[in-house]
Amino acid sequence: MKKIVVYILLSVGFLGEVTAQDFHLSLYDASPLFLNPAMTGVIDAKYRVHAQYRNQWSSVAYKPYNTALISADMPKGKWGFGLQIIEMRAGIGNYNVFQGMLSAAYTVPLDKRKFHHLAFGLQGGVTQKQVEYKIYTFDSQYTPTNGGSFDTGLPTNEKFSRQSQMLPQLNAGLLYFMSKQQSRVNPFFGFSAFNLTQPKETFFDQANKLPMRFYGHAGIRINISELLYVLPKVLVMSQGTAFEQTYALDAGYYFKNDKFFLLAGFTYRALDASIVYLGLRKDNYIFKLGYDFNTSTLKTASKTRGAFELSFTYLAGKKNLKEVRNCPRL
Repeated sequence: MKKIVVYILLSVGFLGEVTAQDFHLSLYDASPLFLNPAMTGVIDAKYRVHAQYRNQWSSVAYKPYNTALISADMPKGKWGFGLQIIEMRAGIGNYNVFQGMLSAAYTVPLDKRKFHHLAFGLQGGVTQKQVEYKIYTFDSQYTPTNGGSFDTGLPTNEKFSRQSQMLPQLNAGLLYFMSKQQSRVNPFFGFSAFNLTQPKETFFDQANKLPMRFYGHAGIRINISELLYVLPKVLVMSQGTAFEQTYALDAGYYFKNDKFFLLAGFTYRALDASIVYLGLRKDNYIFKLGYDFNTSTLKTASKTRGAFELSFTYLAGKKNLKEVRNCPRL
């Protein structure tokens, strides 16, 4: 069997083309430690706890992509410290990725009034990848008997050397943000790099390195009034031969009587999906629900159904929402 077919089976299990080697999130900035290590502890709170879940391709796959993430981070002076745990599973062969990460960031003001800030972050840990390759069937196991079928008793002619492996993980990031409370606009931009050590990733003892993944993200929060803001933003991702770009517009409206923010947003991921989300921010809690409408060439099979995603954040000791309405750092 050709190497690319084996790779497709291991990585996806049901699609005919692979365009990236790492999982992604549509509500990407809801989980800041996943987006950029420099965002660790960059919050107006004593600490932050976050959970996120994504289910993708259930419309076309028996065992779709599932991604679960939990994280916690806190500021300590100019420092921020955090922990992130991710589990990702996909495909018939139960391809599973489990990742545990620790991160630290350092934030410095760029002016005397402390309106402009620059943060640097590092993140390190381990990733375990495993696959139950004995569940798969291969072309050498196909027999034309009785109209054609796969006979798992036949040899696979594949030379798997392991079904589990441990990979070191090292990531880094840079973030600029402007946090002046009275400002009409609050811009921010960041850059992050993942898989810096390019660890060897193979179930066959081949010279296969996991390519580095790069994120560039930017946005500007525009405070139209004390009650309403809009936030256009962009994310660009590159990994190996894969390239992804998203353009989004978020908005939030503050209901003074009930003291909560109604959140909404639309994201377009080029040649892949259109994403909408609704959310609520009340006291120390933020909840978001998003859905991906598939717009790629797979849409005929998926009937435009892509993924749904849930996000929940708790901010301990958060200041009154009205007091920090111009801060874009969540």
